[in-house]
Amino acid sequence: MATLLLPFLFLILLSQSPTSLSIRPNHPHPLPLPSKPKSLIFPLKTRSIPPSSLPSSPNKLRFHHNVTLTVSLSVGTPPQNATMVLDTGSELSWLRCATSSPLSFNPYASSSFSSIPCSSPTCVSQARDLPIPATCEQSSKKCHVALSYSDASTSEGSLSSDLFRLGDMSASPSPIRTTFGCMTSAFDSALDPTATTGLLGMNRGALSFVTQTKTRRFSYCISDRDSSGVLLIGSTNLPFMLPLNYTPFVQINLPLPYFDRVAYSVQLDGIRVGSTQLPIPKSVLLPDHTGAGQTMVDSGTQFTFLLGDPYNILRTEFLRQTEGILTPLNEPDYVFQGAFDLCFRVPEGKPVPVYVPSVALVFKGAEMVVAGERLLYKVPGEKRGGDGVWCFTFGNSDLVPISAYVIGHHHQQNVWVEYDLENGRVGFAPVKCDVASQKLGLTL
Repeated sequence: MATLLLPFLFLILLSQSPTSLSIRPNHPHPLPLPSKPKSLIFPLKTRSIPPSSLPSSPNKLRFHHNVTLTVSLSVGTPPQNATMVLDTGSELSWLRCATSSPLSFNPYASSSFSSIPCSSPTCVSQARDLPIPATCEQSSKKCHVALSYSDASTSEGSLSSDLFRLGDMSASPSPIRTTFGCMTSAFDSALDPTATTGLLGMNRGALSFVTQTKTRRFSYCISDRDSSGVLLIGSTNLPFMLPLNYTPFVQINLPLPYFDRVAYSVQLDGIRVGSTQLPIPKSVLLPDHTGAGQTMVDSGTQFTFLLGDPYNILRTEFLRQTEGILTPLNEPDYVFQGAFDLCFRVPEGKPVPVYVPSVALVFKGAEMVVAGERLLYKVPGEKRGGDGVWCFTFGNSDLVPISAYVIGHHHQQNVWVEYDLENGRVGFAPVKCDVASQKLGLTL
């Protein structure tokens, strides 16, 4: 499938509420930055995932997403608006396809839409990195795809292609013909069916949006407030930023059953609570002979997950250092979203105590420090007398189960995260994302 190299950078403003992020231009044309190469900024609108749209059955879904990062695109001819979850942990982009729903893509209304046949090289070879191999729909001879995620989200449909445009149609570059899944059956806990149309796959697989657009570098910054952040496609070259600290991708070329070769996998070297380095053997933080134990940076997962043994060491030390500062919930049977078993009682209306120790994730050449309210998440609707229930935002992978360490976007707040495919690395730099947005000339 032919692709086009994006001719300039995109700066897309991100905005976060307690439940969602989305992009919505509020100017006829995006605002150009006075820099080279030319950049575009898109203001965003905060959008919440209503509780009624989330599944209620704990047997179906062990954990779900309350917050997602979304970008606005237009798809097809004539263009149809689409709001898609930005997911660096997924390969195939997909849209919910239907003819009647206003929040779905209608393929029959697009003259540039085409289904991909089973015999196409795209179906036969390019779909090789998908977790579930593509199959052939015998009746229609269309390339059939099915996706399944660790949180029990699923989608199923036909591999297709159409013209994608990022952001505002009037200011976007030439549309890019993109292969995606046109899904007729979809359930995704990260997607609010009342506000989102699909998912934009941003990993390194052959069918990801990154690969199809020949994007060699992109980055984002997520605010910890109900304000704004930035998604940038292209090189990070902003004068107000601290230098990025980079950690290299971990690459294993040998196919292993539990190693995702197209994920943004890095090496977790250790974990620190306050000034205390946790006694976690380095061997436990390395992928084993099956590939289990890789560390992935993932914008499509909300919280961070650690394998069982390191998680228990972290849990014990965090409890020790917060004794007398935080009041444990002390309900052994209460496990938030099936993976978060360390929870506390905090008086309603009061913030998390300022003396809570930080948790640092230490990588080769870089580290990510999680502090303050990013360490705890207030569980909606849960109260114990006059107290709210707040849970530690590191989960136990073994309970989900996930056979990996996953760095979720909640812990990427106020961190500029750059994915540098050209040099095989991920970069981190602390930054106030709301301030960064203002410095980029945005009015909130």
